Amino acid sequence: MEYTAYDSIKYYKECAVLVEGLGYKLVDLKIIPAKTITKISAIVTTVNPDENIGVNDCAKVHRVLLPKLEELLGTEDTTMELTSPGIEHNIKNAAEFAVFKGRNVRVWDKEITDWIGGKIISADDKSVTMEKENGEQITELFENIAKAKFISK
Repeated sequence: MEYTAYDSIKYYKECAVLVEGLGYKLVDLKIIPAKTITKISAIVTTVNPDENIGVNDCAKVHRVLLPKLEELLGTEDTTMELTSPGIEHNIKNAAEFAVFKGRNVRVWDKEITDWIGGKIISADDKSVTMEKENGEQITELFENIAKAKFISK
């Protein structure tokens, strides 16, 4: 699984500060320029892994984030889709593991060709450490993870 540092994503830092000021976390930010309009896609989540994010939460973030992005981009010709990660979120960027600390996930380990699941305890730019239900902690290198997704508790 690839690790893309959030600092390398254009405008992520400026947007993350706004989102965190509202009590949420910015999971993903994509800005796609097209011929006549710039498309923006963002995913936000709650700070507390046991809480869900709702439509009102997304609307609150949207009202603050869109004007900031329009200012940064220097255009009002934009559309923005802002969503929550969803119940069955697929983790695409290994940097997301740190954002989702405390959540239950499962990862497909390419070496053992099986799923391994647990609660995210910590993550850095090389690996994620999870705690299994029996209390055992396991560390998975991102290079060994083929895919990852949320699991129910």
